[in-house]
Amino acid sequence: MGKNVVILAGGVGGARMARGFDALADVSTTVVVNVGDDDTIHGLNVSPDLDTVVYTLAGLEGPEGWGRANETWAAHEELGRLGLDNSFRLGDRDLALNIFRTLRLREGVPLSKVTAEIATAFGLTTSVLPVTDDPIRTKLLTDEWIDFQTYFVFRRHRDRVNDVRFDGLDQATPAPGVLEAISGSDLVVVAPSNPILSVRPIIETPGLRDALDAVKVRVGVSPLIGGKALKGPAGDILESLGYESNHHGVVASYEGLLTDLVIDESEEETQISGTRIHRADILIGDKESATRLAKEIISWMD
Repeated sequence: MGKNVVILAGGVGGARMARGFDALADVSTTVVVNVGDDDTIHGLNVSPDLDTVVYTLAGLEGPEGWGRANETWAAHEELGRLGLDNSFRLGDRDLALNIFRTLRLREGVPLSKVTAEIATAFGLTTSVLPVTDDPIRTKLLTDEWIDFQTYFVFRRHRDRVNDVRFDGLDQATPAPGVLEAISGSDLVVVAPSNPILSVRPIIETPGLRDALDAVKVRVGVSPLIGGKALKGPAGDILESLGYESNHHGVVASYEGLLTDLVIDESEEETQISGTRIHRADILIGDKESATRLAKEIISWMD
């Protein structure tokens, strides 16, 4: 019997996990994506996590997991020649997509509809939804409050993070289809994304937590191996915000959300009260490995 799966996703880890479930013929997948990283770059509305998920599902992601494959950089180089800070890299194809998004949003079209239009243009069958159509902006306290892209791109996530807030979150409402997808799901998968920066803006969107808690099985894939992040600063941020930089810290940061946690097969068996632990190869850098992990997760739930 086919299953309905909702994936909570941010960035590269979320996109790769979504790719695995997308490949399963008997699974209907909805990807609910973080928008706290969204920003305005060169006057354009940029949604990095949404685009990473779309590009990856379309098989067009760049070699590092973000951006487009076989990208060209003429506009990027010209912006630099003209003296603009082009540290946030937008290739020519990526730039075109962001121009399209910006124009549609300025016409009053909500982000969820624009995303659906983009997904259709890329031939996707999996549903990709921003968690909300409302603007949420992740802010981090280092030596001062800074926005996410300043922290992550311009400062290359070198700063110690002392606090995090999500501006606009208290006024946000779930995008159309998000609550319906969750309530109709057999399984929620929290992708191996940054628990604080990528997943928390999703699960703290008003209305999401109650809907998620009503789903019987909620599986997280750990973003850590040996206490270190598979990609990005997840472990460092967990530790700086008072959590352990290990699987206990990952589970604690989700505040009771997870019924199950998948850790890497290289790790020693661990016990976490209230959470079932599964061991598997969680390195999912290609479609085949992501599909294999998705199949394993589904098999555990049967």
